[in-house]
Amino acid sequence: MATPLGDAADHPLARRISAVLDLDPDAPAIEFDGQWHTWGEIGHLARSIATLSSTRVGILLRNRPVHVAAFLGVLLAGGSVVAINPARGDDRTRADIAALRLAVVVGEQGDLDTFIAPGSTTTVALAGTGAEPRVTPAPRSQREAEAYRPGVAVHMLTSGTTGPPKRIDLTYDMLAHSVLGPPNSRGTVPNARPRGVAIVNAPLVHIGGVFRVLQCVTAARSFVLLPRFELGSWTDAVRKYRPRTVSLVPAALRTVLHSDLSRDDLSSIRAVTSGTAPLSAEDADAFTDKFGIPVLTSYAATEFGGGVAGWTLADHREFWTAKRGSVGRADPTASLRVVDDDGRPLAADQPGLLEVRPGQLGPDADWIRTTDIARIDSDGFVWILGRADQAIIRGGFKILPDDVRSVLESHPAVAGAAVVGRNDERLGATPVAMIELRPAHETTPEALGDYLRSRLAGYEIPTEITIVDAIPRTPSGKADLTAVQAHFGAADRQHRGATGTRGEYVR
Repeated sequence: MATPLGDAADHPLARRISAVLDLDPDAPAIEFDGQWHTWGEIGHLARSIATLSSTRVGILLRNRPVHVAAFLGVLLAGGSVVAINPARGDDRTRADIAALRLAVVVGEQGDLDTFIAPGSTTTVALAGTGAEPRVTPAPRSQREAEAYRPGVAVHMLTSGTTGPPKRIDLTYDMLAHSVLGPPNSRGTVPNARPRGVAIVNAPLVHIGGVFRVLQCVTAARSFVLLPRFELGSWTDAVRKYRPRTVSLVPAALRTVLHSDLSRDDLSSIRAVTSGTAPLSAEDADAFTDKFGIPVLTSYAATEFGGGVAGWTLADHREFWTAKRGSVGRADPTASLRVVDDDGRPLAADQPGLLEVRPGQLGPDADWIRTTDIARIDSDGFVWILGRADQAIIRGGFKILPDDVRSVLESHPAVAGAAVVGRNDERLGATPVAMIELRPAHETTPEALGDYLRSRLAGYEIPTEITIVDAIPRTPSGKADLTAVQAHFGAADRQHRGATGTRGEYVR
């Protein structure tokens, strides 16, 4: 196979990856399922993938070392990774691949057999970090034309929180900015590997997983790769490798918070970073009270190429008491502002639509209008108040689902909540809520309704509360609001519902 070597193959990000892979080939790189894979093994497979005769390569991404190597290999060649999520369901994944019209798809043999029609495209089967990938070419006449944009590193899936996931083009420059910093501060290639071992539990099909993996690789840091967040395996890794910082999405953080873990179990950790979904100040404070560890929340989006605001330890020490609930301040290279519906900037502490000019897009980037309602105080701290596109208008009253969700999650028995609007012929729409309980805790939908009456306005109280075994979630750990909406849309107003329903309350 001939190496395509696009212009991006000489990009600083690709050069850094190549240099790190060669730094100490015999050193451990990734621990997975109790086994270490060396940098040399990862590098060998990555360079095998880099010889693929395509600039646009689909990868059926799972959290496994071979997928990390394949991902790095496409970047080494200056190509574009098209992220494909094999966990979205067989029919949707097949339809996604068919629509992408890819000349090459990489994955494990089982996934390729499941999702790829024989002869429809060239497939590359990953057998292990120590094994050569197996290429099965398709007849050239059956290959579809590629839609390739130079400079794009990853066609990244969004979380799909409010609708079907879409792909965002992340350029080499955007990723380099996120993991190496701006061009004038990227420094030199590490000449030795850091001593600490990181833990990566975010999925590679989400920008959080891509960021964490590239962050470790470009710093030459070894890491434990978990297939997903699971309390037992995560705790084992923390106890074994004693990291100083860990990253937990809010759902995972609440799992740790409500577990039997003690301060001794997490004694090495100096800070927890948390993003991708709202985390209440109450949960952040409860985590700090229990474990003595500050929680540093952040604000990011796939469209931005990563984070644009967040807390630092220094800010947390000085300002948390006064600014609790904020997602922190803008990163040094990012700009944030709040505007009204006509795009006019608003004064400090005035709520409106948040606009962002991410540093990842360069100094001449345009403002990006988000659908987040926010306020920014005179010190630059940002509060996310809700999402404009999820507001529920009930008989003329506006309801922010995040406000209702936050109160529900303050109940001692509730591990997580998701709130969506449901059409109503008389009122326009009403809120409905799906609840997941903490282990060994019980409550009823009726009791939750009573709990809300003293904490919310009458029009904010959901007209239906359903308790389920597990809230459907996206790969990033957010509630899958499309699936939640489908559950309530499909259920009649009796006691039907999704599999796993434990009880419903209807007002």
